[in-house]
Amino acid sequence: MRRDKNLPLTETTFYILLALLEPAHGYLIMQKVEELSDGHVRIAAGTLYGALENLIKQKFIVLVPTNDKRRKVYKITDKGREILKLDLDRIKHMAEVTEEALK
Repeated sequence: MRRDKNLPLTETTFYILLALLEPAHGYLIMQKVEELSDGHVRIAAGTLYGALENLIKQKFIVLVPTNDKRRKVYKITDKGREILKLDLDRIKHMAEVTEEALK
């Protein structure tokens, strides 16, 4: 099986997609990423919005209609979920191979 051309995801992209399993606006995404990564990944606003635009272009996330004109809300798409799952499988395989090799 050939690897998807979008893999591997960067750590930041992985956590953004993970954070968007539930719809969220930019500041909430930043908070969720920091929380999910136990504080290891912190995203500046400029970096986040550049990443979000790229993820929209790749069709991994979409904007969610909202009545709040001050905030854009994003959510992961089925394609985004699939790439997140593929990268998780890749990471699991690397961990398994490494654990076995280190025995």
